[in-house]
Amino acid sequence: MHPPTDAVPAADPHRVRLRETTPARLFIGRAGSSYPTATLLSLRADHAAARDAVGAPLDLDLPRMAALRDRHALMVADTRADTRREYLHRPDLGRRLSAAARELIVEQCPAGADVQIAVGDGLSATAVHRQVPELLPRLIAGCASRGWTTGRPIAIRQCRVGVLNELGELLRPRVVVLLIGERPGLATAESLSAYLAHRPRPGHTDADRNLISNIHDSGVPVPEAADRILALAAALMAAGRSGVGVKELPSG
Repeated sequence: MHPPTDAVPAADPHRVRLRETTPARLFIGRAGSSYPTATLLSLRADHAAARDAVGAPLDLDLPRMAALRDRHALMVADTRADTRREYLHRPDLGRRLSAAARELIVEQCPAGADVQIAVGDGLSATAVHRQVPELLPRLIAGCASRGWTTGRPIAIRQCRVGVLNELGELLRPRVVVLLIGERPGLATAESLSAYLAHRPRPGHTDADRNLISNIHDSGVPVPEAADRILALAAALMAAGRSGVGVKELPSG
């Protein structure tokens, strides 16, 4: 076996500092024509975690999710994708609520709130299980401290981002915040996104939405994400619109 070469020298502070700024695999070295064994094993483990995250179901019976469901009366709704396989092969079905979900939401969720929060499994229920139990209470408390009303939070299974439009059509909130699991990569399978839209309605596209992504321990930490989401929601309300014409203000 060839010994690893080009690994980060202990005395190279520049490379070490660069590696500390990102979870990306930088200066990993090599062993002959391949990766060092430790790197190769790490890649395989992260790839397996990503595959597991894509296929994992949204589980509201996990202890932290169950506590969240009970504390905030989290309502469960489904899209028109009946199975995970159908969800992966038919993205259009994940953008539409089922007929039963539409009836349930109209019946049990108050309309006209300032902020309506929804949680979608997206491509990583693992990200939802990891980040949402801390993020959702922070958002609800932050809305209350600003004097905003919040609708009943909704958990949506087999969910794509376009479902925002139907939530806006049914509940007519000023702003919808959708917390949704991101497509897993080899850096993490626990990354969450927050999509925001001002008065979303059928026909809106990604150009009508704003996004805060990479919400995870090595990206945007949950407390910072909560502050940024609330600040962006305020900006959307002030502008009376969302999308590419509204930018996040720099913090500080």
